[in-house]
Amino acid sequence: MKFRFFFLVMFFVFFQFPLPFALAQNDSADTASIETAGGGVEGGPAPAAELSGEGADSPAPENPAAVPESPAEPAPEAGGQAADAADTAGAAQGGAETAPPVQPGIPVEDVSAEEVLLDIEEAAKHLDIVDWLEKIGIALAIIAGQALLIWLIWAVLFKRITGKVLVWGKRVIKPLTIKKLKLLSTQQIINAVQFFLKVLKYLITIFQFFITLPIIFSLFPATQNLASTLFGYIFNPLRRIFFGVVGYVPNLITVVIILWVTRYLLRALKFFTVQIQRERLVINGFYADWAWPTFNILRVLVYAFTIVVIYPYLPGSGSPIFQGVSVFVGIIFSLGSSSAIGNLIAGFVITYMRPFKIGDRIQLQNSIGFVVEKTLMVVRIKTHKNEYVTYPNTMILSSGIINYNTSSDEDEEGLIIYAEVTMNYAVPWPQVHQILIGAALKTISILQTPKPFVLQTALDDFYCHYQINAYTKDVGKVPRIYSNLFENLQNGFAEAGIDLTAPQYRINMPYEQVGRKAGNGNE
Repeated sequence: MKFRFFFLVMFFVFFQFPLPFALAQNDSADTASIETAGGGVEGGPAPAAELSGEGADSPAPENPAAVPESPAEPAPEAGGQAADAADTAGAAQGGAETAPPVQPGIPVEDVSAEEVLLDIEEAAKHLDIVDWLEKIGIALAIIAGQALLIWLIWAVLFKRITGKVLVWGKRVIKPLTIKKLKLLSTQQIINAVQFFLKVLKYLITIFQFFITLPIIFSLFPATQNLASTLFGYIFNPLRRIFFGVVGYVPNLITVVIILWVTRYLLRALKFFTVQIQRERLVINGFYADWAWPTFNILRVLVYAFTIVVIYPYLPGSGSPIFQGVSVFVGIIFSLGSSSAIGNLIAGFVITYMRPFKIGDRIQLQNSIGFVVEKTLMVVRIKTHKNEYVTYPNTMILSSGIINYNTSSDEDEEGLIIYAEVTMNYAVPWPQVHQILIGAALKTISILQTPKPFVLQTALDDFYCHYQINAYTKDVGKVPRIYSNLFENLQNGFAEAGIDLTAPQYRINMPYEQVGRKAGNGNE
């Protein structure tokens, strides 16, 4: 049904547009030929000079021969010129290849000019009809060929391609995944390919239809202008694109060279970055953890410089539309990214301040945890309860940071953990020191050297403040270390027979005394 509909549409277009124009042109051509050759019915036969094809600039004969009214009575003063005029007319007819040959047995002087014109007119009509029928046949052949080609494309080519894609896709195509995230399944990819083939099939058919009409219209003089217009819709853009691409080749070569230089420059920077990070290349005052942040900064600067350099070589860079889009993007970026730029600059500052690195245990505001991500925009901390807390770099830059890992490096004694205990004065302080130090030495991940020590931090009215301090380098187990230290402290005081419970004192007064003092402040 689709092919029948397409054939009917083409047939209707052909007979609605070229046929009336062709018929009208044939009528006008016949009328013009009659007026030119015969000079009209009332004007009489044309002179021999016009029939012989001589132009208006040719000199007229001094004594033109008069055409006799009947072939039996030649003009007396013309002499033998009547026969010459007939010969001239015959030569003109032979040159135009439209006049029939002179029948043998009929004298030339017996053929009148009117009969010659009628023969020319009949021959012209016969030739116009034949030419028109030939063009009709060519147009029908073109339509049939295009219909056959469309049928081959639809029913043979794309049908086979679709079937092969379906069979080949289930065997070869794998799901599209990015970092274990499944974006598209195999069937979805096959459906996308089939949809693309379907769209391509319709585009090819539309292109064939658009090409067929101008070709058919170009066969007929009345529709040749329309054919030229339709062809111009296709070939003018293609021609502009072709010459534009050819003219852009020098600029394209320049852009390719600039991009090539940029690529190898970034490769060189990356090579030195890896060497510095692995500490194979040591630069005084430049730390290894600065390598990648510095490379990222330099990469952004190189890209920005490259864009500035190749901008004049881009096609349409000088057009007002291109410039307007650039200004619009710049305004949007400047208005909507003020906080982002602030975080970006703060990220650079934090990077070169080196307050912490990935894996450090830090305290940031009310959160204590390990740094799991540090970017130029944010820092993420994982607490001991597996909670992820995100802080913008601007907030980090204006906050205090406690880094517990800096005290547990190889060249340091370790992180000091501490716990405070209060004890009444009845217990001798040396005994308290011995119990505290013993409990610390029994705690997991506590260093034996340096040895734990005790500080007396305050003397209150009823008890003394003791603080046990111990060293550890296992910063990741600090909560468990504290828990085990508290257990050992309880066991140590219990083994010594000392109660950690602080006494509470209450003073009870008689009710009458309380009421009397409340009623009269002088008593």
